[in-house]
Amino acid sequence: MSTTAASVSCNVLFLCTGNSARSILAEGLLNGLANGRFHAYSAGSQPKGEVHPIALTTLGELSLPTDGYRSKRWDEFAGAGAPHMDVIITVCDNAASEVCPIWPGHPMTAHWGVPDPAAQEGTPEEKRQAFHDAARALKRRIEMFLSLPIERLDAISLQTALRQIGQTQQ
Repeated sequence: MSTTAASVSCNVLFLCTGNSARSILAEGLLNGLANGRFHAYSAGSQPKGEVHPIALTTLGELSLPTDGYRSKRWDEFAGAGAPHMDVIITVCDNAASEVCPIWPGHPMTAHWGVPDPAAQEGTPEEKRQAFHDAARALKRRIEMFLSLPIERLDAISLQTALRQIGQTQQ
């Protein structure tokens, strides 16, 4: 992470298996809430190839941008020319247990598991509610992350805090 007296510049990659719902929501939330202090990206180990439409609707209902998202593979961020990642956060249990690429610079990692809203069955309202529940859980954790005094934390303290955020109740 590069720091100045006024701000922290940090790239965060949210990982999930399909990169169609949870990781997309997390990317949109962090970019929307961070006021430029952080830049979020998302990717998946086995991307679905498209972003779930309810994920985009949910972002829009939270007054966040809905354009520019795409479902992509995580190795896009592990190769030459990729943005340097400072933090990598898995948001689904499958991605947390998979063997990840070797990330340049050895970023900090954490797991913030959230139930998959795309797996919700039932009425359209139940499906929509599952996306709102996932967004609410991610937003709470992202707000906790944004409240950390990152510029004053050493690497071990920051790593510990990131992992503790993932333990918070949804």
